Amino acid sequence: MSSWRDRFNQFTGRSRFVVCRIFIHLAGDEVAPLLGVLNQAGRDAIASEGDLHTLGEGLVEICQSLLQYQTYWRSAANEGDAIRDEGEAGDYVNELFTDSAQRYLSAPELESAETSPDELTLPVTQNLVVMITIAAEGEAPELETDLADLRALQTGLKAIINLHYQERLRAVQVHFSPSRLGDELSTDQLIEFFPELIPL
Repeated sequence: MSSWRDRFNQFTGRSRFVVCRIFIHLAGDEVAPLLGVLNQAGRDAIASEGDLHTLGEGLVEICQSLLQYQTYWRSAANEGDAIRDEGEAGDYVNELFTDSAQRYLSAPELESAETSPDELTLPVTQNLVVMITIAAEGEAPELETDLADLRALQTGLKAIINLHYQERLRAVQVHFSPSRLGDELSTDQLIEFFPELIPL
């Protein structure tokens, strides 16, 4: 599989990239259905072998679902940078990717798990953290600001959707915790493993 840096290097001659990662924490009894949207996007991405258009389509669906679930938003955070060099931008995407993948309960279950006799009574998580990492060509002022604000976060998610349709996305990665049905993310674990989150 090609690395993110390899993908960036395919777009030589571009003068500016925005690389950012957004954390969105949702809480409540009704957040579990979002796991279906997130897992389907992940399966589609794997089936397409990382095709950027397919990744973008999945990201649009995720952002639209998050906007529909904004009643359950509890906290958020974001980080990022504007980078002129493609190689440096690719390295930064890899760095954010690695960190997101190592977050608590964010490793997806890609292989068949052992069947549990209690699988029909699995607990449903009350907390869900979605981590979106993107790189886009050019400027994205809606993402180059503090998104730990309800209105700013709404605007940022809509901006990501627009970046896809403008064909400006150059890297897309989504992680979420917990990623497996039956795993639970407690409030204490949320504070321990996602300390950057700021209440909305």
